[in-house]
Amino acid sequence: QVQLEESGGGLVQAGGSLRLSCAASGRALSAYSMGWFRQAPGKEREFVGTVSWSGHTTYYLDSVKSRFIISKDNAKNTVYLQMNSLKPEDTAVYYCAVATTIWAIPRIESDFGSWGQGTQVTVSS
Repeated sequence: QVQLEESGGGLVQAGGSLRLSCAASGRALSAYSMGWFRQAPGKEREFVGTVSWSGHTTYYLDSVKSRFIISKDNAKNTVYLQMNSLKPEDTAVYYCAVATTIWAIPRIESDFGSWGQGTQVTVSS
């Protein structure tokens, strides 16, 4: 069973940047894609982006595509979410998750298995 722990959340002003980290333990993730999701108050959890097992392929939610960058360090068993030009509408709890199937690059929630506990990101205007 893999455990995921997110870190790096916090309070930032609009236009600022944050980098979230998601460290995995219990299983090597070199064959698994990893994703980031977020859930704002009163809203459903939504897909933010995913990075392939190799780190070479990424997909993003349209509204973050030019601002967020997902990367993966297999040597450290860690995935990152670099968030730039943050907006108040980016305020949410951010979660990382592991794909359930090796070599797949999923983009829907049901294709992800283990989840972290989430980290709060708050963007003030």
